[in-house]
Amino acid sequence: MPSNETVVVLGASPKPERYSNQAVRALLEHGHRVIPVHPLLKEIAGVPAVSALTQINGAVNTLTLYVGPERGKELIQEMIDLKPDRVIMNPGTESDEIEAHLNDEGIPVLRACTLVMLRTGQF
Repeated sequence: MPSNETVVVLGASPKPERYSNQAVRALLEHGHRVIPVHPLLKEIAGVPAVSALTQINGAVNTLTLYVGPERGKELIQEMIDLKPDRVIMNPGTESDEIEAHLNDEGIPVLRACTLVMLRTGQF
């Protein structure tokens, strides 16, 4: 059943074997509006991409992270400014520092796997 939620995939990859690419495709299959973020590419899995979080306008239901903690820390303010309803830290992206900053701004953080959440109906 389509949810029409807007989901931003930070660190989307053009490589089909990468989890971030699989997430873009799985989110589309579940009826979500997907905005992949990649600094150089104009599209990921056939979906128009943006090069930075700052290029996204409108409400964001979920920001799902596929960038390592060091890269993520550079983007904390952009994540906060995006005002997503929640942030999912996929395995390998977890950061106590990022989570604390987001929580301070009232943004809930889940340490989970987007793909598992989709497959199990928990998204």
